[in-house]
Amino acid sequence: MADLVLGVSAYYHDSAAALVADGVPVAAAQEERFSRKRHDPGFPEQAIRYCLEEAGVGLDEVAAVAYYEDPRLKFRRVLATYLGAAPHGASSFRETLPEWLSWKRDTVGTVRDNLAALGAGRVPPVVARRHHESHAASAFFPSPYESAAVLCIDGVGEWATTTLWHGRDDTLRPLTEIRFPHSLGLLYSAFTYFCGFKVDSGEYKLMGLAPYGTPRYAGLIREKLIDVKEDGSFRLDMRYFEYLAGQVMTGRGFERLFGGPRRLPEAALTEREFDLAASVQAVTEEVVLRLARTARRVTGESRLCLAGGVALNCVANGEVVREKVFDEVWIQPAAGDAGGALGAALAVALDRGAGRPHLGNGRDAMAGSLLGPSYDAAQIRAFLDDAGAVYTELDPRDTPGSVADRLAQGAITGWFQGRMEFGPRALGARSILGDPRDPDMQSAMNLKIKFRESFRPFAPSVLRDDTKEYFELDQDSPYMLVVADVAPAQRLTVGDPGEGVTGLDLLKVRRSTIPAVTHVDHSARVQTVDEHGNPAYHRLLTAFKERTGCPVLINTSFNVRGEPIVNSPRDAYTCFMRTDIDVLVLGDFLLEKKDQPSWHETEDWREAIPLD
Repeated sequence: MADLVLGVSAYYHDSAAALVADGVPVAAAQEERFSRKRHDPGFPEQAIRYCLEEAGVGLDEVAAVAYYEDPRLKFRRVLATYLGAAPHGASSFRETLPEWLSWKRDTVGTVRDNLAALGAGRVPPVVARRHHESHAASAFFPSPYESAAVLCIDGVGEWATTTLWHGRDDTLRPLTEIRFPHSLGLLYSAFTYFCGFKVDSGEYKLMGLAPYGTPRYAGLIREKLIDVKEDGSFRLDMRYFEYLAGQVMTGRGFERLFGGPRRLPEAALTEREFDLAASVQAVTEEVVLRLARTARRVTGESRLCLAGGVALNCVANGEVVREKVFDEVWIQPAAGDAGGALGAALAVALDRGAGRPHLGNGRDAMAGSLLGPSYDAAQIRAFLDDAGAVYTELDPRDTPGSVADRLAQGAITGWFQGRMEFGPRALGARSILGDPRDPDMQSAMNLKIKFRESFRPFAPSVLRDDTKEYFELDQDSPYMLVVADVAPAQRLTVGDPGEGVTGLDLLKVRRSTIPAVTHVDHSARVQTVDEHGNPAYHRLLTAFKERTGCPVLINTSFNVRGEPIVNSPRDAYTCFMRTDIDVLVLGDFLLEKKDQPSWHETEDWREAIPLD
């Protein structure tokens, strides 16, 4: 019997569960995929049930449960923060203190009680690991490296906001840390908030907005907000931030610095927001590069592992790769708090002597991050028949070619295959796909499919062997977490075709042979696809290349704005019918929108899904 450890992250955002068997991840999922509540912070009951069912075990067959952070240490930080900010934040303190006194301080006990309520067997011992230890474990232990520098950057865990570790074999040694309130993640979140987006949700929008602006505020940020040392360590000037008081991120000092009040959510974007995004992105990249160089110098390692919420800033990751600070960089695909569940489980598993059995094969232990639920043909057919859907069941050998034909003809396609992805990226299992050569595809998918802001870019998936022909990228990027420039050979002009064009008008400028995935600065968030990581998706990309000569597809998450990525066939069919997706492929079942019965809902579904 394998030695099983269950990891749990919960009660802040992106709750998740992960199951590790003898040091190998076998199942992992975010609770939001089951509850259909974006960034669900609740106890991950359904995710836990899934993990146990996937392994065919009950709780009494699990050796230990690992919680992803130390609640008692976190409570001391929360208490010290409120006391230090007094009398500011008194109302927030009064609101949150009862929770901390009643159950949050003993979150481990709360997890134990909730596990018992599942009725899934005897509850094993529940232990807490520290937040950044969980991030570091998620970054290093599944990586393909025997040794590496490990850098974790986020908002805050208990006290740490940035940590550097040295990973060797089955051990992680902490080297140095930066502590709250000085946080690169919270600096970025402050600008996310000030530009009118949601904290812990809209940071990726700010990153996508940055290329539309110029970093004219970067000097002001360095002068007033963050003092960055040569080694990447930093301190924030807390006079400009309000998060110590617990209610908002920025206040009047921030407004005076940047010329007026924050943009209200959903208000029109202005040049100021473009330039603020470009500025904080530039400063973030500078800090990350300095931290990476320090990690190289201090550890002497040639390989780097990354985790923490800031590791989802794929533009900063791309700069580390482009500058060749390390020979190789590996990023945990669930780099945020959801991945903490996996990291905590791995840390406990290694303590129990599990080892790292995947080492030596040249691959990581994440199974392409395809660790979520899957649905077989019988389950899909039963759902479709019950829904009255019109479908064709294809011979599995014909599915890639049939779908590639439709993609080449301009069909926007919902692609639902195998096990669901763990982490925030759709990687070819729960994806909406399109032809990147179509200059109108980016706008059509944003406005008619995703119902989201027009400025947001789409990512390309590319056959691994064709990567260098299309992108300036010298390493694999299987988890869509590295941004690289489109190769000069694919650009339409030597210079800048958008010279003199500003703001959202930059969207109208065609820049390459794959315009739908080329951002306004000629960059792209690249996913490299090989036969081992995702065989079904690799076959589709190969078929598309055979028909068009292009080994690239648009790959965006299978959902609409504000909704979690789809999990089940029902979720996928609902999204298909609510949007202008032309074709849905569930396993080997192909559905054409024009053939489906009329779709009726008693209420406006868009009102039921909060905007992200």
